[in-house]
Amino acid sequence: MSKSTMPELISEAQTTEEAFLRQIFIRDQMAEWSRSPLIMARAEDVYYWDVNGKRYVDALSGIYVASVGHNNRRVIEAIRRQFDTLTFSPPMHGTNPVAIQLANLLAELAPGDLSVVKLQCGGSEVTEAAIKLARQYHRLTGSPGKYKIISRYQSWHGSTLGALSASGLKSRRTVNEPLAPGFLHVFPPTCYRCPFGKTYPGCGITCASIIESVIEMEDPATVAAIMVEPIGHTGGIIDPPEEYLPMLREVCDRHNILLIFDEIITGIGRTGQMFAAETFGVVPDVLCVAKGLSGGYAPLSAMICRRPIADAFWGPIAENPGFVEGHTFEGNPISCAAGIAVLQEILERDLCQNARTQGDRLRLHFQKMAETHGVIGDIRGKGLFQAIEFARDPATKKSFPAEMAFGVRVGRRALEKGLLCRFDPNWIAFGPPLTTTSDQLDEMVSILDASLTEILQEIHV
Repeated sequence: MSKSTMPELISEAQTTEEAFLRQIFIRDQMAEWSRSPLIMARAEDVYYWDVNGKRYVDALSGIYVASVGHNNRRVIEAIRRQFDTLTFSPPMHGTNPVAIQLANLLAELAPGDLSVVKLQCGGSEVTEAAIKLARQYHRLTGSPGKYKIISRYQSWHGSTLGALSASGLKSRRTVNEPLAPGFLHVFPPTCYRCPFGKTYPGCGITCASIIESVIEMEDPATVAAIMVEPIGHTGGIIDPPEEYLPMLREVCDRHNILLIFDEIITGIGRTGQMFAAETFGVVPDVLCVAKGLSGGYAPLSAMICRRPIADAFWGPIAENPGFVEGHTFEGNPISCAAGIAVLQEILERDLCQNARTQGDRLRLHFQKMAETHGVIGDIRGKGLFQAIEFARDPATKKSFPAEMAFGVRVGRRALEKGLLCRFDPNWIAFGPPLTTTSDQLDEMVSILDASLTEILQEIHV
């Protein structure tokens, strides 16, 4: 028997070379990205360093993930301790103590009677699980015709087929169509640019009231769930009016429809409360969290449902198979140990309060930028999840020409200057770690402000 030979690894310096970059897919157009690839080598607190030694301040928590900062010793030590006892348990036969501990901790922290948890690895897995839960629940409780999922245009719920089908982002849907049947979309509560041509508060909250009309037209007996992000991300941090989510709660109650909150981003302290459900004072039937739950130290997500829904899955196996859903790494003890440590950090250091305090500071910074530059039409979001929308003329809400991709130009200039943020053609978002200090936040905004100044000078506005 011949001995296998391990191929020699390429060096870190070689990872920037196109020949080796062609061996990996990333979430960008590779031909364009490889001209100036961003490859991170290490991180500390709210900072990254790339393979060339350049420092970046992280105003995005990686991608809303690094909730307790990079290189957090408490989380790392918790993971190390877990490595010494159990790294994997057989998911087809049961679970492990750490998963049960985390599930019970989340049950204690979640609002209302949200108290039964399904642990997975990523956001797509738990939003997908929530869709399956809604359909299976109605089947078990005597409404097998309820299968349709209502979600919103401009939303993003994940990359798996069901989650993608629920998503309303055309740039990601079209290239994968046809998608799964049974998914309907309604307009989001984009008050700044109302799709119905109305103005808040005299609008009657049409974006919410019209959803009941959609349900009636489709037949309530066929609708299983409404799935929404409490604050939408991909549409430009869509912060709904205060009446919106309570109205959805009432509609769902009237028609025996489950209300699902996708809190993959807004959960775990991001909006200034542990869950955005608390920020808005509305308890959904199912709540999905991921990203910040493990702080980026291990893949982890959780679907939390109300007790009466979970109870429907208890019964004789001949009549009730339980919740039919599972993945290989669900409830992984390493990931769960990270999740417990992250929640301890957030609670013991009161990072939700810090998110509120720094969120207020960020809002003031954005307001000052709007006054200084005259090209910011709207400021949206809550806590450490906020965005600015650019407008060439804020008085009329006229946008910059599409071909200019103004927000992208500003965001790329900021990246050149060492700032990581989320940028799209018309808006830029911040979502820094919950540990961010005032000085660090000021540094982030200062880079963005300088970048915006330069781009405006270049286009002579």
